[in-house]
Amino acid sequence: MKTYFDCIPCFVRQTLDSVRLVTPDEAVHERVLREVLRTAAEMDLHQTAPEMAQWIHRRIREHTGQDDPYREIKDWSNRMALKLYPTLRDWVAEASLPMETAVRLAIAGNIIDFGVNSRLSEAQVRESVTHALSASLDADVEEFSRAVSDAGRILYLADNAGEIVFDRVLIEQISPEKVTVGVKGFPAINDATMRDAEDTGMTELVEVIDNGSDAPGTILGDCSNTFLERFQNADLVIAKGQGNYETLSEADKDIYFLLKAKCPVIAADIGCQVGSLVMRRSTFSTVSAGKG
Repeated sequence: MKTYFDCIPCFVRQTLDSVRLVTPDEAVHERVLREVLRTAAEMDLHQTAPEMAQWIHRRIREHTGQDDPYREIKDWSNRMALKLYPTLRDWVAEASLPMETAVRLAIAGNIIDFGVNSRLSEAQVRESVTHALSASLDADVEEFSRAVSDAGRILYLADNAGEIVFDRVLIEQISPEKVTVGVKGFPAINDATMRDAEDTGMTELVEVIDNGSDAPGTILGDCSNTFLERFQNADLVIAKGQGNYETLSEADKDIYFLLKAKCPVIAADIGCQVGSLVMRRSTFSTVSAGKG
């Protein structure tokens, strides 16, 4: 997915939010912001927005000396989500449609995105969960259930810290023994890394691998050979969040994208309303099915 003009103001906002999180030094704020503005003016709009975001957050880490600026926020997100986990698990167990409920909750967790909302509160997360149980769901859950049942090897691409706990309730429905979870190789905003997988118990449930990248999405050309081999050999990929949609929506792979459409640009590209709970299968899978 290309970068749209409306993405540019978002780059600026995210730059300021992130650098202010790390340091109160306004000289650093100005230096980073000016560098981002110069680069944004010359960027290739055919590249994905996460590629620009990757560059921005590398500059922030370089200028501030902070290797993981969102570490405290990620730790808070994990603790908050783990408190909710027993309730999430019970809701799925008691539901008349457990797979649909698990899908709804996994998507609800996608609100934990500090690249989009730097002032997210626990109350907002709880509200998102409650809303997800009754809101309209743009998904074909029956088709998804068949796809995961037929797949022998599933690669589940996690998005954010905290959110990874919500993913657990869906993975438990899918069958953990055939799922491998992919996390980021290095810090990228508040995206989940191996430390978050360990802190939330995901490594006790399934095999977890990192992708070797620090991009807030999955830029295949930036990922490790080990990850790429797993990606290519997976029968099915489940990709969480907007960043994964932006970077993989044109990939030659059977992918289910699960996300909450938090951005007008993403919503327009998908063809849904902002705030929608979305599970969409890649167009590649549709084309492949039609070839038979």
